[in-house]
Amino acid sequence: MMSQAPEPITATVTVAQAPAEAFALFTEGLAKWWPREYTWAQDVLQRIEVEPRVGGRCYEIGPREFHSDWGRVLVWSPPDRLLLAWQISPRREPEPNPAKASEVEVHFKPGTTGGTLVLLEHRGFERHGPEGVAYRDALASAQGWPWILKHYEAAAG
Repeated sequence: MMSQAPEPITATVTVAQAPAEAFALFTEGLAKWWPREYTWAQDVLQRIEVEPRVGGRCYEIGPREFHSDWGRVLVWSPPDRLLLAWQISPRREPEPNPAKASEVEVHFKPGTTGGTLVLLEHRGFERHGPEGVAYRDALASAQGWPWILKHYEAAAG
């Protein structure tokens, strides 16, 4: 276990939709925007979903019903807040032990000039063990959360 927790990743985007629609796209519309490069099935992905309830699974399904859980819903509070256990290890493998999961929290706030400000924080990288700092740095890079959220922003139109 590392001695000091890595800084959380924070990222924001603003979309033209109202908070309820922005929340729905982020959760129910995940398949419309989540980059296939950030799935195990990639170009043969058949389904990716977040079950809309506390305790719901975050998962994907690939060919021949290949199933991979990659998280759990810890807080489901539409249209304001979503908190997920991020159960993907630094090696990009499913991590079934919730004690080794980081957290992704997303807030949907009305924008000052309309639309919605979407604030994402990914924290708890120390739970991923010695590789947590490098994992955090990878997800904070231009090819991590900023790139993922650009896909969301584009889908929101």
